[in-house]
Amino acid sequence: MKINRRELLGYSAAALGVTAIGLPKIAKAAAGELTIAYNVNLPSWDPTTGPSAVNPTIQGLYQSVFDQIIPQKPDLSFAPGLLTEWGWNDDRTKVMMTVREGVKWHDGSPFTPEDVVWSLQRAGDEKTGNPIQFVWKNVNNFKIDGNKITGDVVQFDPVYFKWMSFLTGYILPKAYYEKVGAEGFEKAPIGTGPYMVEKFERNAFLRLKANPNYWGGKPAFENVTIKFVTDAASRVAEIESGSSQVTLEIPYEEYDRLIAKDGLAGSIKNVSDIGMIFFNNKDAMLDKNVRQAAVMAVDKELLVKRLLRGYGQPIDTLETPEYAAYDPSIKVEHNPEKAKELLAASGYSTKKPAKFTIQTTKGFKPKDYEMVQAIVGMWRKVGIEAEIEVYEIAKHYELRAAHKLAPAAFYNWGNSIGDPTTSTGFAMFGPSPHSSWKTDDLDAKIGPLWGEKDEAKRIAGWKAVDKYIAEEAYVLPLIQYAQPIVHSKKVNVVQHISGALLPALMTPA
Repeated sequence: MKINRRELLGYSAAALGVTAIGLPKIAKAAAGELTIAYNVNLPSWDPTTGPSAVNPTIQGLYQSVFDQIIPQKPDLSFAPGLLTEWGWNDDRTKVMMTVREGVKWHDGSPFTPEDVVWSLQRAGDEKTGNPIQFVWKNVNNFKIDGNKITGDVVQFDPVYFKWMSFLTGYILPKAYYEKVGAEGFEKAPIGTGPYMVEKFERNAFLRLKANPNYWGGKPAFENVTIKFVTDAASRVAEIESGSSQVTLEIPYEEYDRLIAKDGLAGSIKNVSDIGMIFFNNKDAMLDKNVRQAAVMAVDKELLVKRLLRGYGQPIDTLETPEYAAYDPSIKVEHNPEKAKELLAASGYSTKKPAKFTIQTTKGFKPKDYEMVQAIVGMWRKVGIEAEIEVYEIAKHYELRAAHKLAPAAFYNWGNSIGDPTTSTGFAMFGPSPHSSWKTDDLDAKIGPLWGEKDEAKRIAGWKAVDKYIAEEAYVLPLIQYAQPIVHSKKVNVVQHISGALLPALMTPA
């Protein structure tokens, strides 16, 4: 097979001089204890199956124990990892991969190309329950020659390799998994990552121990305890009392207050997460006037200024400025008077409002509940009466997969690889298990873009889809999040723009 070297996305790790996470190898010995107050529980240890596999917030936990097939550095650029080279042949009918040699699993057994092939085949098998199976199935008939792997393209997917850095893009140990089974793996998971699982108490904490044989260099902290603290006020108390040295996703006013205190510091950057409200194609949302009014009534600038203290970026599509298909020309006006006119045309008013339920998390993201409260207040002024229903994030995934979300549902969407398929595509394409809006008109526009080989045409196509979605008001994009991290001044924290909080990026100050 002829490989087009210009198409290779991978480069020699030695040439780049980086570890899997993009930092210089740590030469000094690991030292000390680190405690992190985390904002979400860990439901499952398999990063490739079930609803938790597509929860962006959990990925930092998974990436501490397992290596992604192709890692991303903190600035989201791709780096060599368990694969040192990857790419397509000239006519995009085959893929090639070069596997890193000398890597060991946490139990000391060797990592091999067979692990890569087994993991990819398992991910592409619909029986295993991988939520992104429809991506992984596009390549099969893998062949191994030494540390080289080739595979046949069944259906060209332009983001196949990008997915290796994203949700479910992990390699699991073939021999160990087949020996212990799914149940045994949950009890004693192993990976090739920078940390090993020492103890795990569901809904309580996770205890990690530094992997002394990590191919990217042993991490700086010997022991890391991650407390699952889902209440934002409790996370504030953890960091303020010194019980935890690092926390994240706290209210912005608390971030500003805490970083002004002696001994504490912080980091806040726009990350690849966006706040959005899914619309479900049922009840009042079947009326375009209601949808458009619901979008026009929301003052996103005010939400950022008043609730988020200026942190974050208002958005009008499911693309942030860093995403490949971002189109700044797509604007949705804030116009309450026009919203009233649209509702009146459908027989609604403040005296006879359109009514539906909106679901939201509370404390999962900074000011998520308060933001929905404010939006409901804006809607009330134009003739929409929305009842708020609070749920845990796990319930959102369950309802979304069953297409049983309320007519409106708040959610945070992560897209660390910045491709339109993994923002607009999976959120809005009817056959996707991650979508809420499902109508033939939109599916007809999105469908042809999945396998488009002309990159310029593909991106232009997604921009046209985003414009159509904005015109039809099929979703309500709100903001690009700024992620607040507060930490002790005794700890150096490197913020990852994916939003993943990675203890392997932390060092003693």
